[in-house]
Amino acid sequence: MTDPRAVSRPTQAVVLAGGQGSRLRPYTDDRPKPMVEIPGTGTPIIGHQLTWLAEEGVTDVVVSCGHLAEVLQKWLDSADLPVSVTTVVEPEPLGRGGGLKYAAARLPHPDRPWFATNGDIWTRFSLRDMADFHAERDAVATVALARPRLPWGAVRTDGFGLITDFIEAPPSTFEINAGVYVFSPEFAGLLPERGDHERTTFPHLARERRLAGFTIPQGSYWRAIDTAKDLTEAAKELSSHGR
Repeated sequence: MTDPRAVSRPTQAVVLAGGQGSRLRPYTDDRPKPMVEIPGTGTPIIGHQLTWLAEEGVTDVVVSCGHLAEVLQKWLDSADLPVSVTTVVEPEPLGRGGGLKYAAARLPHPDRPWFATNGDIWTRFSLRDMADFHAERDAVATVALARPRLPWGAVRTDGFGLITDFIEAPPSTFEINAGVYVFSPEFAGLLPERGDHERTTFPHLARERRLAGFTIPQGSYWRAIDTAKDLTEAAKELSSHGR
């Protein structure tokens, strides 16, 4: 029997792939950030993302390009992709919210929900579960939340101020925006033409209690690829997990 929840699960997505990736230089001197390869895999970040989206039931993806767009478009045209991909290039810088709105206009089914992800996220968790969570709460937007490990060691002290333990790279006590989203059809109409949706649309939805947060399950892999160290760590983690 078909799961009735599957009807409301998105089959379309936007990937925001226009960032310059200045902190990843020299890797991004000749390619956009999503085109940087995870060491040892032979595949750029966006290739892993498209595979993941396809595994989660997505069939159509709009990729929003910017910095060195032609490099990304050339790879997408030549690669054997598991989804149908359309690319868009902003005519001028529109900001994250404006860019999302511009890309969403090219989705094949504007009357259906959609996923979105930042182009520098390397993760694996159930988007189907996140979509069900979104639908159950009747949210307009749902943000994936991660609890990343801190890049520093930490200490634990007792009530007398004596150190009792050292903890290497502990998980953060706060959840952060993981750069993966589920949006209902009406969300695109709430986005600004220019500017940042996290400073405009998201606070508005939060006040109306129509913005949900889906915590990525414990044990699921998540990493934002911002620096060369992130690439190295991702390669180590992939090797140790046999991914």
